[in-house]
Amino acid sequence: MATLSPPPSFGSVELRGGNARVVLIPALGGKIAELWFGDRQWLWRNAQLPFRLPVAGASYGLTADSGGFDECFPTVGACTLPSLVRGAGGRELPDHGELWAQQPAMQLTTAEDGHRAHFVWQGARLPYRFERSLVVTPDGDVRCEYAVTNLGEQRFPFIWSAHPLLPLGRDTRVELPEAARVRVWAQHGIDLGGPGAEHRWPRLRSGGQLLDLSSPGRAGRRPFACKLFVDLPPGMQSVRVREGQDMLVARFDSADVPQLGLWINRGGWNPLPRTSWLPWRKPAPYENLAFEPAIGAPDTLSDALGAWDGARWIDAGETRRWTVTWSGGAAPPPDEAP
Repeated sequence: MATLSPPPSFGSVELRGGNARVVLIPALGGKIAELWFGDRQWLWRNAQLPFRLPVAGASYGLTADSGGFDECFPTVGACTLPSLVRGAGGRELPDHGELWAQQPAMQLTTAEDGHRAHFVWQGARLPYRFERSLVVTPDGDVRCEYAVTNLGEQRFPFIWSAHPLLPLGRDTRVELPEAARVRVWAQHGIDLGGPGAEHRWPRLRSGGQLLDLSSPGRAGRRPFACKLFVDLPPGMQSVRVREGQDMLVARFDSADVPQLGLWINRGGWNPLPRTSWLPWRKPAPYENLAFEPAIGAPDTLSDALGAWDGARWIDAGETRRWTVTWSGGAAPPPDEAP
């Protein structure tokens, strides 16, 4: 059965199956706080920003960028909806979307296919119901089944991104389809051509050199950070992150989930301000990797409706569904294609 783990200050739920173990914190937007496969816990935790209850209107970067795995919907970056969104033009959407800042309804069940935690969020600025069923199977898969329903009378646009943050080290290796199109959304301390610049995975041109970002912890000589979007070829995808002898795998159909977002932060970005009592001391740099199956690009829904033409629309009364399955274990030889 699904069991309650020793609760932190907010309480948590733990699901197990096979070699997988998942720790969830419902009060923090249904956050996945720990994702275990075997002896490895894959999710990064921010030592400078502990978990805390969300506050309405607060900055995600300053108050909630604590690590773990969140869901971003109906936008990732903060933005204002343009007038073309009938009935909602001019509405402000918050950074990392609406889901992280509310406590969803939750139901726990156990069936033959595994232990299930079903979460339901309600839209505030757009009329929707967002659902995620997280199933830990007896075989050790962590299957995330998503559904979003338009509860309004007008169609509306959205983008969605899973937002798992992983540690980034010198041995981290990212395995994606060779020569897939990569577009730049943000860059800090590195010149990749600016927003909208196109490259081919995994070698991105920076000035006069090519950086192999399949090993992001070894790329370049100076601290940098960047947000990239990889357009995935048609068909079932199996994208992977390696850490030494271990790997984390995400499987999904790119007909439903056509992009993968990559946030590579090799000490080039930290939103936290200097402290008032030590104003000369900068916060320690972050080093992490966001490995994000996504629907739509780039991060802001307004730009996805504009030049990037990457937003998706959902009709009144429609329900859209997709699934992402996570697994982990011993890594196969590195020359095997994902």
